[in-house]
Amino acid sequence: MPSAPDVRSPAVTLRRATDDDRELLRAVYRSTREPELAMVPWDEATKAAFVAQQFEAQDRAWSRQRPEAVRDVVLVDGVPAGRLYVDRTVDEIRVVDITLLPEHRGRGVGEALLEPVLAEGDRDGLPVTIHVERHNPALRLYARLGFEVVDDLGVYLFLRRPARQPKTAS
Repeated sequence: MPSAPDVRSPAVTLRRATDDDRELLRAVYRSTREPELAMVPWDEATKAAFVAQQFEAQDRAWSRQRPEAVRDVVLVDGVPAGRLYVDRTVDEIRVVDITLLPEHRGRGVGEALLEPVLAEGDRDGLPVTIHVERHNPALRLYARLGFEVVDDLGVYLFLRRPARQPKTAS
């Protein structure tokens, strides 16, 4: 008889990304490109080179555009599971990137990561914003958390979750 699925909530924590995490972060990035990589007739070395080049380009662009962003490695039960990059400005809290390895998706990890960011926005009176690919399954999560589409950019949607009044104890 198959065992019951593990339904306990995973322990989700963050730690600052370092140069030692480059290989992990590249693997996280690659996980987002696997569907398109599966469709090209390249050998593994070519795919790896392509992913490395694209990862470095993305990383450089984000470093230029969001130099103050906090870059964290997501840990689930102490195991590296993804990345969360957040940029806090006077006007907004921007989720620059939230990506989980496939085995950690759909398990409540994304929500566990976003809840404190949203609470911070509420506390500070700031909206939380994010760009999301239009076919990303996480759009359901963002809608449930109160994000709204404010701009359709073709491949990407720009989402905004306005600040709410902080909850008070009753």
